[in-house]
Amino acid sequence: MPDDQRIVFINGAVFDGSGAPPVLADVIVRGSVIESVVAGGGTETRPGDQVVDCAGLTVMPGLVDSHSHLTFPSALGHIDPSFNPPLDVSFFHHMPTPDEHLQIARRNALIMLDHGFTSVYSAGSLTPVPTEVFLRDQIAAGDTPGPRMRAASFERDNNPVQMGPDGPRPRETGPDAVRAFIAEQAAIGFDSVKLLLSNDDVFFEGGSMVTQYSPEEAAAAGEQARESGVWLNCHAQNPASIKLAVRGGFRSIYHCSYADAEAIDLLEEAKDSIFLSPAVGIMWANVHEGEEFGIDRAMAEHMGSVRSLEAMTALYPELRRRGLRVLPGGDYGFPNNPIGRNARDLELFVTLFGYPPLEVLRAATYYGGLVTDTPVGLLTPGYLADILVVSGSPTTDVIVLQDQENLVAIMQGGRFHKRAERLALATA
Repeated sequence: MPDDQRIVFINGAVFDGSGAPPVLADVIVRGSVIESVVAGGGTETRPGDQVVDCAGLTVMPGLVDSHSHLTFPSALGHIDPSFNPPLDVSFFHHMPTPDEHLQIARRNALIMLDHGFTSVYSAGSLTPVPTEVFLRDQIAAGDTPGPRMRAASFERDNNPVQMGPDGPRPRETGPDAVRAFIAEQAAIGFDSVKLLLSNDDVFFEGGSMVTQYSPEEAAAAGEQARESGVWLNCHAQNPASIKLAVRGGFRSIYHCSYADAEAIDLLEEAKDSIFLSPAVGIMWANVHEGEEFGIDRAMAEHMGSVRSLEAMTALYPELRRRGLRVLPGGDYGFPNNPIGRNARDLELFVTLFGYPPLEVLRAATYYGGLVTDTPVGLLTPGYLADILVVSGSPTTDVIVLQDQENLVAIMQGGRFHKRAERLALATA
């Protein structure tokens, strides 16, 4: 589209991402950005304007997933049971080549965009290969369709024994080793680096209560991240690991299931600099939707998913009350929780955490723009024109966003990725 041509969305119920109720308004796009939003509608069109009549529809910002794993293998229509820890990790015994893995990630990116996610914040790459860096750059260049993304390194677990192709070998730990890893990942081109500050019950009983980094290592991580110009993300479930993340200046904390009173207070003190992504989707899937893949109730309990889901359900209403920025993004990419179902997290925020629909939509749009540090997530002048036109009223029922057919139009950066035939497009 020429830079001076406008696309005018008229007659829609506009949810602007701020959390305010939708209002009748026109949204005017010029080039890749939003030029204006006219409350009440009635925009005078100009010769050459493309006019989109959204009567009876909702116009809103594109969704942002805050806990994305585009290098995980399972997506709707492409289920891979060989990556299903702890039951099956044979994926790593028949690893795709780097080029094949990039193709998987490209496929997943398209599926995400097809489901209304126009941006993602990565929660970690599956392997040390910088597949996400390649994917991010290809999407930004327009070489492959997908959500604009922030790429994250693979997860560093701080285990003093590292598995390699020739078997286990010693691994250096301590503040200098952590610094070296972060500097290395920054040099490769990742936007953020992920540390497993806590272990996980999936790997061994009681793992979620094991803190894997010392205060000195966590502090060194924060210092090096600031020096290298990258963000820090972490898997942190137990109270000690959560406190390390806050004190170390981590940007995004995943799970956070077992925060105690002191950790909650620390989180509240840092609420303007920290984002939380509970990843409730995978816990729900493990507890309620895993039997086909060997995750029955007993296995879900063994994996810690039952306890974690119960803990989250008790914790996150309190974090919401304290004003923490909690974002949808549910660890999608496993066979029982495939990429493409990501919008289900919004429903779980409503049913389990008590979020009103308007508030969870704000988290999935406006907060998404904040965590990615990009001008998305709001329909306001100067922001990128990432826009959904939705059949139904997601501001009262977020479930409508789970049905791909309800996404009548998907615009990214002022260009239509999708526009259903029934959505009229006329030239003024």
